[in-house]
Amino acid sequence: MLDRLDLLVIGECVADIVRLPGAADQVHPGGSPANVAYGLARLGHGTTLLTQLGPDANGRLIRDHLAGAGVEVRTDDATAATPSAAVTLDGDGRAAYTFEIAWALGPVSLDRPPRHVHTGSIAAVMEPGAAAVLGAVESLRTAATVSYDPNVRPELMGDHDSAVRRVERCVALSDVVKASDEDLEWLYPGQDPERVAERWLTAGPALVLVTRGGDGALAVLPGGRVTVDALPTEVVDTVGAGDAFMSGTLHALAGHGLLGADGRERLRSLDRIRVADVLRHAAASAAVTVARAGANPPDGAELRAALDRS
Repeated sequence: MLDRLDLLVIGECVADIVRLPGAADQVHPGGSPANVAYGLARLGHGTTLLTQLGPDANGRLIRDHLAGAGVEVRTDDATAATPSAAVTLDGDGRAAYTFEIAWALGPVSLDRPPRHVHTGSIAAVMEPGAAAVLGAVESLRTAATVSYDPNVRPELMGDHDSAVRRVERCVALSDVVKASDEDLEWLYPGQDPERVAERWLTAGPALVLVTRGGDGALAVLPGGRVTVDALPTEVVDTVGAGDAFMSGTLHALAGHGLLGADGRERLRSLDRIRVADVLRHAAASAAVTVARAGANPPDGAELRAALDRS
């Protein structure tokens, strides 16, 4: 039985409208923070998602999807339409996005403070909601560890220099940061991803992870670096792969007792053996997800099976 950690995810839900050549559109629940919350709940963690959902068909679809995994959804009283993204897949299953999103987050009360907070993506950069997200993270981080994934969407980032400053502020507030090499290339064109991760590490986090698609992933920590290969799998599409990597990461960190205010110091003295185990869990979670359509991360049994095969 897993420790039922209280995990709070703050961020957007998005209806992913997947378009394949010669096929009818398919609508999948999505949004990076929502996918992370769903993945955590699938892995057995008590998870709350603080988000914005419209009173429309897409909003009902997403709410039912999240509730089916056990996610507690908290929303404000906004009545704006549920954000959507048209997802076009190429012949290799790689996703390109076109967004129709307005992000605002009003006050929402919580019954008790969480032990860990995760945020990122559109929610941390698009106003007016981004200010509310940042304020919530700042107020909660004294009693909770914090993770962050910039999950860059260039069309929605606004002015480049301002976006970089926002991302770096979120990095400085976080204990764990995950970014893709594509995220880092957009933020810091031409710079080596590992050097960027090392620089971010000095800003505050205990652990910075960089995903590199089929080339695996890299972890940078004060004691050095750890790498993991991507697990061999037949790729259906890459939708939600990074989010599954993130939920797998947090699941493994929770298993090692490294989340929550009482786990922060242990997180900061993390050794390479445990980091390698965290990376294995994250890579296995991503591998399961890319082998099937949409953002469909593994449950606990599926993750264990993937680890056994690795």
